[in-house]
Amino acid sequence: MALDEATAGFLTQLAESGAKPLPELTPEEARGFTAMLRELYGPGPEVDSAYDVELPTADGHTFTVRVLVPAGEIRALVVYYHGGGWVIGNIDEYDNIARTLANALHAAVVNVDYRLAPEHRYPAAADDAWTALQWAARKRVEIAGGPVPMIVMGDSAGGNLSAVVAQKARDAGAPELAAQVLIYPVTDADLDNDTYADPANQLMLTRDAMIWFWDHYAPDQASRAKPDASPLQAGSLAGLAPAIVLTAEHDVLRAEGEAYAEALREAGVPVVHRRFAGQMHGFFPMVNVLPGSADGIAYVTEQLSRQLGA
Repeated sequence: MALDEATAGFLTQLAESGAKPLPELTPEEARGFTAMLRELYGPGPEVDSAYDVELPTADGHTFTVRVLVPAGEIRALVVYYHGGGWVIGNIDEYDNIARTLANALHAAVVNVDYRLAPEHRYPAAADDAWTALQWAARKRVEIAGGPVPMIVMGDSAGGNLSAVVAQKARDAGAPELAAQVLIYPVTDADLDNDTYADPANQLMLTRDAMIWFWDHYAPDQASRAKPDASPLQAGSLAGLAPAIVLTAEHDVLRAEGEAYAEALREAGVPVVHRRFAGQMHGFFPMVNVLPGSADGIAYVTEQLSRQLGA
């Protein structure tokens, strides 16, 4: 089906603003553009407590996680990885969606501000994602008030990192994950499949933009085939946490997201998947901008409630 009316209107406004295509921007310019989007989302809802923690990396750097704890009983601990092609995005821009999810899911959320490329190339983001998950597992009772189920979740590049850490957790034998929520994830570095080639999908995220992202994050072509860059290339997907996969109809990443969902099923992993008709890549965190965001949040809330037995 065609793009929904709200998305078409948003893209018209974007075109009229004169904004340059992403591949014509420097990373710094691109980050300035996404910072403007934050103003459209507005501030997120109130939570019971919110605080930032600095985590060290193995190579002497640090990165921040933001812990959001809603009021009332806590049902789960969600470690959330933001989107942005490993190059743009941060926890301030994703504060609204993280707070919204915390309240909707009755879950504590650890929002991860992993290091960005090209200043910190592959595998820095994947390494930070794993460090954050391990830290959250150690602090689970302190954060959530008890040994609640743990969930990894992310959109786009954050969906990639969620899939990566789910594989790492399986291989390490801990932490045990109740679910992985993959929202239009990057799962492979194949830039020539059908959804990349479809002109109808060249919207806010284009094939050229994904080339730009990959070139900044993993310029070494050989590294892109490694499972912690392209989780679809893992030797086995058996034994992974149950998956909830969201894809968008008009998205260059649709084919690889759906291929990952199918590969998980074939490996015996419980999977639920929904393709969101009329939606483009990037709809999920656009709280107060696109109605598709509310639909996506409602779907994740419903599916997680079923998986958690609530």
